[in-house]
Amino acid sequence: MSVKIVECPRDAMQGWSHPIATATKIDYLKSLLNVGFDVLDCGSFVSAKAIPQLADSKRVIESIAPYKQATQLLCIVANERGAQTAATLEAVDIIGFPFSLSETFQIRNTKQTTQTSIETLQQLLLIGSKHNKTVQVYLSMCFGNPYQDPWSIEMVIEWCHRLKQMGVEKINLSDTIGAAKPQAIETVFKQVHDINGVEFGAHFHTTPFNAIANLQAAYDNGCKKFDAAIKGYGGCPFAADQLTGNLPTETLLTFLQEQSIPLKINQEAFALAMAKSQAVFVES
Repeated sequence: MSVKIVECPRDAMQGWSHPIATATKIDYLKSLLNVGFDVLDCGSFVSAKAIPQLADSKRVIESIAPYKQATQLLCIVANERGAQTAATLEAVDIIGFPFSLSETFQIRNTKQTTQTSIETLQQLLLIGSKHNKTVQVYLSMCFGNPYQDPWSIEMVIEWCHRLKQMGVEKINLSDTIGAAKPQAIETVFKQVHDINGVEFGAHFHTTPFNAIANLQAAYDNGCKKFDAAIKGYGGCPFAADQLTGNLPTETLLTFLQEQSIPLKINQEAFALAMAKSQAVFVES
């Protein structure tokens, strides 16, 4: 059975402390389009004040659009205004919206309460339907909550059902702070597997010590879509004082190969993108 791979340079770039030139981003994303990932998370339409690194997302996406082949393009929005901007771009296939089980984190991340976020999501679904864009929800704090808000696995499953009822067809179960344990991952994915009509994916922020165990727990319990970023760069700048990196793409690919899962990845193009990443994520 095949597995979908989502490459997340947007997630890698957003928390990077040094400015990345627009031309450098475009060149890097073009190299990633050559690899053959199922989805490329390539930009974000949010407040430039909150995440200045991604203020050029519209220009970047317009520049890489002619090089798009089978890979779908995804961008993140935090409100209706951002979704309207994304909807004007023909190359964008998927609009991602971060929604947290933790209201504390939701306010930190999008400046919205849980109720306001639900109202925003309703508007995003209408925009997506009108412009033929898929809306994907990143359901964060799925495997634990460091902010002392109410949390339980039952709460995770309840929200998955509620999102489905709203019309959401893609949900990424997200570990924004790198706190997930294999047992919780196993339990959550085992239970959401019975929710028909929704494609579930995993968005893990990991350390070198828990990446493989968490991957194994998700894969063994039905997860067939994973987010990753080359060399594990990135992390959510609103989640914690100490960023936990993304799941490294190279770790994911090695894991999938060891599971004898056929990959559509162009290995030569991936090696070139890996080398190019060193020029993107540099300390100045």
